[in-house]
Amino acid sequence: MAPRGGRLPQARRVSARLARSAAATLRSGDDELARPPRRAVVFSPCRAARSMCGRTSCHLPKDVLARACAYRDRQGRQRLPEWKDPDKYCPSYNKSPQSSSPVLLSRLHFEKDADSSERIIAPMRWGLVPSWFKESDPSKLKFNTSNCRSDTIMEKRSFKVPLGKGRRCVVLADGFYEWQRCQVNSQRQPYFIYFPQAKTEESGSVGTVDGPEHWEKVWDNWRLLTMAGIFDCWESPEGGDLVYSYTIITVDSCKSLNDIHPRMPAILDGEEEVSKWLDFGEVSTQEALKLIHPTENITFHPVSCVVNNTRNNTPECLAPLNLLVKKELKASGSSQKMMQWLATKSPKKEEPKTPPKAESDVPQWSSQFLQKSPLPTKRGSAGLLERWLKQEKEEEPEAKRPHNQ
Repeated sequence: MAPRGGRLPQARRVSARLARSAAATLRSGDDELARPPRRAVVFSPCRAARSMCGRTSCHLPKDVLARACAYRDRQGRQRLPEWKDPDKYCPSYNKSPQSSSPVLLSRLHFEKDADSSERIIAPMRWGLVPSWFKESDPSKLKFNTSNCRSDTIMEKRSFKVPLGKGRRCVVLADGFYEWQRCQVNSQRQPYFIYFPQAKTEESGSVGTVDGPEHWEKVWDNWRLLTMAGIFDCWESPEGGDLVYSYTIITVDSCKSLNDIHPRMPAILDGEEEVSKWLDFGEVSTQEALKLIHPTENITFHPVSCVVNNTRNNTPECLAPLNLLVKKELKASGSSQKMMQWLATKSPKKEEPKTPPKAESDVPQWSSQFLQKSPLPTKRGSAGLLERWLKQEKEEEPEAKRPHNQ
């Protein structure tokens, strides 16, 4: 019985909290990202930040996507992966868990006598539904399976079982989004993260996209982000079509992304790594797991908060954004391709000519941007922020200074 004040003694309150926490842990099952139920919200960047990786873009048409996944089979022949259920693929600039995304997997999963080096592209549900799940509705799964931690992958039944069956896949995306917390006002700034892109004659320099043909040439050479995943096949107790679903494996974040988020997807960097991860007929699970580690071969830029709402599906979701002056950056390196087709139909503005600079394979402006951003980093950020604010005060008139960062 509670005392007159209506509150339980402190010891009993602590015990009650521990009991509720234990019950929530039991309900959460296998996933490290599961949380006790809270009040429903349409979207929160905070939730997106907890779910790593929790948002991607994959907007390329089916034929362009297939060409971007060209590979060589075991005999060294140049091949394109074949589509399975292509009508289920829905291109989007803003994909979230429970939506359908394209993944690469070995043909051997569908044909017993197939060469395990041959590949299939198949749309799958993001958020693994274990084959042993007994409910008739996948949305009733009590724990989050959109991500799978690499350090506990062999401890969780939901992931250990399909991994043991060789159900390895590669999740395809233009890139993924992540939110960085601003310690000053608790707001979150979204970033788009992707592979560095090599310049080609087709891509040219930054300019206006004249039409669909020009747009296609730009994206024909886009290097897709290839993330390591695990998939499973589930059949409803009530019958019906099989449901293929996947999870993205996550690892500790690389140095360049650590100030944005402590974890990142396990990215397979290069054709050799993709081939080994997919070829479960020749590469054992133990050998394949050696490929799961952070990579520094990554770049990023800030984007508009338009991406916060999953209903927004426009190029603006991944368009580069300058946090300091709130207008698009004059990009270099990887961002040039993206800026080329994201140019709007508004009148062209003449850009001041700048002397050519030596280009590197990995663009430098991503890391430089983070250093100049008003968003404080976890270590050594106070002095950096103070110097930036002092510089802005000296160089800019009062009316031109940004107010809402």
